[in-house]
Amino acid sequence: MIRHLVLFKLNEGVERDEPRVRAGAKAFEELGGVVPELEFWECAWNITDRPIAYDFAINSAVQDRDALKRYIEHPAHQAAAGQWREFATWVIADYEF
Repeated sequence: MIRHLVLFKLNEGVERDEPRVRAGAKAFEELGGVVPELEFWECAWNITDRPIAYDFAINSAVQDRDALKRYIEHPAHQAAAGQWREFATWVIADYEF
């Protein structure tokens, strides 16, 4: 199995309650039921307010590297990530477990 972790940081001046940000979060929330490769899916807003904290997190798992590639290339994932490119940056970690 491969764990796929993503942490998003909203760009300066961007707020969580903006319609485009809410739409981006909703797009990711819905991915768990759309992308068949996802064995585990959760995402949520960070609840702590610290300068080093990121704003939104995705914690997911797929079976193997091929499944990860299919997930990344899935049109629903590409559409959701495209929304976030407009207002955030992110870091990713993929590891086997």
